[in-house]
Amino acid sequence: MGAQTDSTNGVVPLIVHLVYRLDFGGLENLMVERINRMPADAYRHAVVALTEITDFASKIKKPGVALYSLHKQPGLSLKTHVDLWKLLRRLKPAILHSYNLSAIEYAPAGLLAGVPVRISGAHGRDAADPEGRNRKHNALRRAMVPFYDCCYANSAAMVEWNRQVIKVPEAKSRLLGNGIDADKFHPPLAGADRHLAVFGLGCTVIGTVGRVEEVKHHAGLVDAFIALRARCPQSAARLRLAIIGAGPLLTALRAKVEAAGIAELVWLPGARSDVADILRGLDIFVMSSLAEGTPGSALEAMASGLPVVGTQVGGIPEVVDDGVTGILVPPSDPAAMAAALEAYVRDPLLAARHGAAGRERVLRKYNMAAMVAAYKSLYDTLCERKTKFRKPVKSCVEL
Repeated sequence: MGAQTDSTNGVVPLIVHLVYRLDFGGLENLMVERINRMPADAYRHAVVALTEITDFASKIKKPGVALYSLHKQPGLSLKTHVDLWKLLRRLKPAILHSYNLSAIEYAPAGLLAGVPVRISGAHGRDAADPEGRNRKHNALRRAMVPFYDCCYANSAAMVEWNRQVIKVPEAKSRLLGNGIDADKFHPPLAGADRHLAVFGLGCTVIGTVGRVEEVKHHAGLVDAFIALRARCPQSAARLRLAIIGAGPLLTALRAKVEAAGIAELVWLPGARSDVADILRGLDIFVMSSLAEGTPGSALEAMASGLPVVGTQVGGIPEVVDDGVTGILVPPSDPAAMAAALEAYVRDPLLAARHGAAGRERVLRKYNMAAMVAAYKSLYDTLCERKTKFRKPVKSCVEL
């Protein structure tokens, strides 16, 4: 497909989005939303997966988005750097936008390929290092800072960590929060009840959405659910748990649920494409994470009118207003999480008030249009500074 044109110099600049794997996940969902919603006359897009591309790619609806897989092997894989360099030389993008630690080391390939603008996004830390203490990883992050024009994060906590630990200069540092499609994610329509068909009527369903990996600590959530049933014997028969998402620990989690004798009470369907509908069938949303950026899944739940029980880590306290839109608890504390869940089980009116306040907070602070505009403004500003693609215009991004 030929390059689109604009009125400035005949070419719409290309953004190459570099991810480890194009698969179901919060980061990937929001990346695709931005691609789909970015004005067609502003930027073209290509997505490069270091490893592989899954069926998730079907969520990209914008015409002309090229997809590339480099089939990276485990380890250093110097060949992947060369392959990316060759691809970038051929595509000639204006911007290389890499996501998270797994793609951060490829900025030098972008520089050598002549990509004028390079952006690194921190949407959370590595699952094996949720608190960001791995010295080797942090050394790599610091080494890559000079190769990037902007190192943003999607939560204030991550921005501060970038500045204090990774030594990202303030001039290169940004906060770009997540946005939610509040038209897609909304409470049940008037007159409709919250109901998840898999469990039948009369159940109180606690749920979460996210990749089943160590950093999400779903095993702790299962422990909290077991403790909740013990705390609420009069409600135990109607309590249910739904954990939506695929990941490397899904098989182990299913085994844990089976061993606990609660398999008929817990739904573990893997990845789903109907998350918005599922959220409308939940009564309480929960995040048991050990680390987070700005949690898109919590925002989706809030937009759906759900109260959120979340751990006091990363960007969760920035999103969940404790005692107003949800309840915050310490991480790795199933007893505290069970107590918070109990408050909503015993008082559905409290859950409804917090859920309504959560949706209002999303509409006010985390709307999708604002997120897309913020990313576009960053792209525009850097392109104005470093490329021939755009004439200078006033930007709302401070640099």
